[in-house]
Amino acid sequence: MSYLRLAHAFELKNKKERRVYRLLEIFPGFLTWLTFILMFFGAVFFPMATSFFLISFTIFWFLRTVYLMVHLRSGFLQMRKNQKTDWRAKLSSLKLPNPALPQIKSWQEIIHLVIIPSYGEPYEVIKEVVGGISNSGYPTEKIAVVLAMEQRDGELQKQREVIAEKIKSEYQDRFLQFLVSFHPGNIPGEIAGKGSNEHYAGKKALAEIIDAKNIPYENVIVSCFDADTVVSAGYFDRLAFAYLTCEKPLRSSFQPVPLFLNNIWESPSISKIFAFSTSFWQLIQQSRPEILVTFSSQSIGLKPLVEVGFWQENVVSEDSRIFYQCLLHFDGDWQTVPLYFPVNMDANVAQNFWQTSKNIYKQQKRWAYGAENIPYLLFGFMKNKNIPKRIKWRFGFNIIEGFHSWNTHSVIILCLGWILLWLGGKEFGFSILSFSLPQILGSLMRLSMYGIFISMYMTIALLPPPPKEKISKINYLIIALQWLLSPLAIILSTIPAIEASTRLMLGKYMGFWPTPKTRK
Repeated sequence: MSYLRLAHAFELKNKKERRVYRLLEIFPGFLTWLTFILMFFGAVFFPMATSFFLISFTIFWFLRTVYLMVHLRSGFLQMRKNQKTDWRAKLSSLKLPNPALPQIKSWQEIIHLVIIPSYGEPYEVIKEVVGGISNSGYPTEKIAVVLAMEQRDGELQKQREVIAEKIKSEYQDRFLQFLVSFHPGNIPGEIAGKGSNEHYAGKKALAEIIDAKNIPYENVIVSCFDADTVVSAGYFDRLAFAYLTCEKPLRSSFQPVPLFLNNIWESPSISKIFAFSTSFWQLIQQSRPEILVTFSSQSIGLKPLVEVGFWQENVVSEDSRIFYQCLLHFDGDWQTVPLYFPVNMDANVAQNFWQTSKNIYKQQKRWAYGAENIPYLLFGFMKNKNIPKRIKWRFGFNIIEGFHSWNTHSVIILCLGWILLWLGGKEFGFSILSFSLPQILGSLMRLSMYGIFISMYMTIALLPPPPKEKISKINYLIIALQWLLSPLAIILSTIPAIEASTRLMLGKYMGFWPTPKTRK
């Protein structure tokens, strides 16, 4: 098997390579637990040095919070600006061709192929997604839609077929073509999940739409949307403009801002915190294009997608894996272009608070299992000698630091001070530093609280219009004050992240868990 399609160490036939890849799988979890062990070791044997480390680390965390808040504001302002821009007018006035796309003489030659992988979503959810595409303002005769369903036995399969047929009958006349695919569940080498479904649907669309109509691959932009992704007016115009003006459109992914706000008014407090936290993080990432990696709903040119063999069908984190596939395949010549334009998705909502918390935990664990990309990327860097070292260092450090921070930073800040006071010994307990440590850390934490106030303000600014029933101003205040639940959110984020890395370390590989989608 080519290293570009690897998912796990056991797939490698060469014993030496298999051993190397297995060590790389162990690395994220090992680094996490080594950090925790060193916390206890330092508290017991080197309490003074560990105290200075904790103070320095908290200062670093505060400065980093300031840095991220600056990027959050920048991303938010740019997104608002892009939402107010008339992208159709900009497309119409665009001077073409782009030297990178010499065959495209007009923006109207661009075809959008939209793939919607679905697993168990009700009719109302899928209809909202397809309806958003239809009402986006882009000429629908230039949009092809693929509803990618899962083929499974039993009563659920009949429900899927009914939903697919109903959606198709309502919308097939509005688009260039409306294709329904049913991904078989018994293809060797695949895992049941979004990636394998996308892979199957992409190849089917290539044969039955693009090749059948003799459409040049360079003219097609493929958007893969989660089954709850609702686009707003102007989205496909913005995407086409980015594609046609990009310096390297055939070496780029295109990333919108996922805002988890579709059902925000009906979501419980803990779900709101996670919805806005994830939305804010994606806004921050838009302002750092040099390290931006694809996430959730995204777009890519059909030509490079075909060249890399479509999405990998045997991994959980297919949304970011496609970026790393391209980075390795094209010798490091790959980037993610931020669109600074939103797509709306669902907050995690279940029947009750406890089921919602459970689903949030599972969703966070699935996202954190993106640590599987660490061994994939590092092993790929070893195999591909043509990738510049600066590219290897940038993306290698960023992915390791990102997942390690997710696993450990909150534990260090929230727990290490208490561990020092409990295990530091009598000599440290009677020292001035021991008495001063809580005050120093408390002052730094209070300074960092300004980030919560910014989050409250941004929450109100991003809230969509309320439902038809009357919403008083007090409801907005309550939503803002829900940020006081952020410590609980940290627990529901850090613990599943640690579990995900630990599972990878122990070889207890995860499967794909689809987040349930509902509508009231």
